[in-house]
Amino acid sequence: MSDTGSRPAGPELWLVRHGETEWSRDGRHTSTTDLPLTDVGEQAATALTDRLAEAEFDLVLTSPRQRARRTAELAGFPDAEVDEDLVEWGYGDYEGVSTAEIRETVPDWTVWTHPTPGGESAEDVSARLDRVVERARQCDRTLVFAHGHSLRVLTARWLEQPAAHGRFFKLDTSTVCVLGFERETPVLLKWNS
Repeated sequence: MSDTGSRPAGPELWLVRHGETEWSRDGRHTSTTDLPLTDVGEQAATALTDRLAEAEFDLVLTSPRQRARRTAELAGFPDAEVDEDLVEWGYGDYEGVSTAEIRETVPDWTVWTHPTPGGESAEDVSARLDRVVERARQCDRTLVFAHGHSLRVLTARWLEQPAAHGRFFKLDTSTVCVLGFERETPVLLKWNS
């Protein structure tokens, strides 16, 4: 990875998952429900400030949800541009429901392998995050604030993999990840740091 103060050798995409909310803490699927950060989430978002301050970003984007916007603000980016493409995977009928609860009626369910009734398909999520990849590749260094599943799909798409490969990238709240290039190959530079 390049020195954070210098220009990267190729485009870099920095990802920050929003701070903890009540539902993220409890394992409940949260897409359209606009929850605030918990006190723990606010503290963790504030702690990102020093880690992100040393890097220069050409573009800073955030999901429109308050949990992402507030994380951006607390991390030192109150003017992040809202990008609707960064919203969380639309869970439809599974909004607010945990995986364990879903599996009571749909054994072995995962968002990666099964439909989300009334929600988005992997193809829908992939299409909008491909637009984010396209924007980020036009810049030296882009920073985005968003959500667990959407950022995992964004990572898969950056790496030119299908959306379902996002299942391989467990992502914690209030963490920094960096995607970039090794020569012409898109790569993962840092994860869950």
